[in-house]
Amino acid sequence: MSATRYPLAATLFISVLLSACSPRNEVIQEAVTDTDAPVETHVFKEEVKTRQALTQVALGREKAELVIQNVTLLNVFTQEWLPAQDIVIAHNRIAWVGDTGSWPGETQNSYDAKGLWAVPGFGESHKHIESSYLTPEYEAALVIPHGNTWTVEGSHEISNVVGNRNAEFWLEAERKGSTLKIFPAIGSATPPTVYESGGGYYGYNEMRDFLTYDPRVVALGEVMDWSAVINADNGGHQRIWEMIEATYDYRGVVEGHGMNLTSQTDISAFAAAGLASDHEVRLADEGIEKLRRGVFLEIKQAGMDSLFPKLLEIGLKDWSNISVTTDDRDVFATLQLGSMDYNIRSAIELGVPLGIAYQLGSYNTARHFNIDHLVGALAPGRYADVVLLSDPQTVAIERVYANGQLAADNGEYLLPIPEIEYPQWATDTMNVGRELIAADFVITAPEGRETVKAAVLEPFWFEPEFITKELPVAEDGTVKADPEAGLIKVAVVDRYHGTAAVS
Repeated sequence: MSATRYPLAATLFISVLLSACSPRNEVIQEAVTDTDAPVETHVFKEEVKTRQALTQVALGREKAELVIQNVTLLNVFTQEWLPAQDIVIAHNRIAWVGDTGSWPGETQNSYDAKGLWAVPGFGESHKHIESSYLTPEYEAALVIPHGNTWTVEGSHEISNVVGNRNAEFWLEAERKGSTLKIFPAIGSATPPTVYESGGGYYGYNEMRDFLTYDPRVVALGEVMDWSAVINADNGGHQRIWEMIEATYDYRGVVEGHGMNLTSQTDISAFAAAGLASDHEVRLADEGIEKLRRGVFLEIKQAGMDSLFPKLLEIGLKDWSNISVTTDDRDVFATLQLGSMDYNIRSAIELGVPLGIAYQLGSYNTARHFNIDHLVGALAPGRYADVVLLSDPQTVAIERVYANGQLAADNGEYLLPIPEIEYPQWATDTMNVGRELIAADFVITAPEGRETVKAAVLEPFWFEPEFITKELPVAEDGTVKADPEAGLIKVAVVDRYHGTAAVS
């Protein structure tokens, strides 16, 4: 196009622009051709290096370590059971998924899974491994045969003991070779209330440090002190909101604890505070109201019989904001019932559609915690956590692969358990200060009283009512236990500060 077609002003502007750009271009060219200038090469982190390697395997340019062949695969993204699928595994991850025989590469090993169904490794949305009384490497041996390959750990028990080394403790087993992936949710109840002191104190700075310590740290664990959240005059108000703010600042998830919050007003306040989930839902109407206000439901065994039939009755169309979880399940209950396999099986028996039931135990939780690029689905880039079933209707587990390794076969854990010598800060945590004697546990009644009112904590009592009993005062002026009536004393001893304080 001829320059004469442009107005004079435009021609002058173009000339000025070209002349202004020319020196800059010359400088850039000199910089590019200056071979003496030092070149600083960016060093990629392990996650990116892994994905670079996976890309080559997916293209067939590099060998796979294992291909699981001829399996019927649950696609959690489309809710399809896809027949005759291959899962190509390398570098602990899935590199390729598709029709059997279609991948263009070669593999070192293969397993013909014809007649079996593949679902993603199960993941807990709310779990306290402390309740199993096992360290993480032994928890892995317990739950992986039941399909659990990853868990979001609530951590508010051990956080009150080891303080700022909380995340370090939970990640140690995987660093030493355990295939159970743990994603710590930092315990907000550290301390549980303003009236308590223990081995840790978490505010804004501590939460920030946890979230920047390791990408595995994904959340602020269940915010339990509702009074501190909503009342500015509560002594814990500042601390709990500092933790919430730090979690938002560093892109974590704020987990909730909404026990006894059942009205629309309370639930709205709960959601408005940013508490994104609740694992204490037991009543159907409460669960629906929370679901309607965007609260992610983490349904435990106790709530299933009430919730699932009601959700089916109302014709729930989108189950993506619901998960199942075990919360506190000790070794004995796990050996008797199972782990996440039991919860998924229970959901199926209550009528939850088959594919959705498995999604409740995998993908939904992964997406909630923003880790669905790592776990929760049988798709490229995710960890090769594959549960092979002989019957998906009954959750009959044949094999479990964790990180691409055959970890369990017919209920037997196959991998070596790492030998971990935990440091003194994790094992030598008792600082009572002196030997305790019987006199430390004497309860003296106020002078002149013949009876006293005692607070009573019944086992497995989860109701809001406060139980009290009238107890007689003995002739020596003390209040004694009454084992025949089922009443014994409970004492709390300060184990942290060397004071031997008893209350």
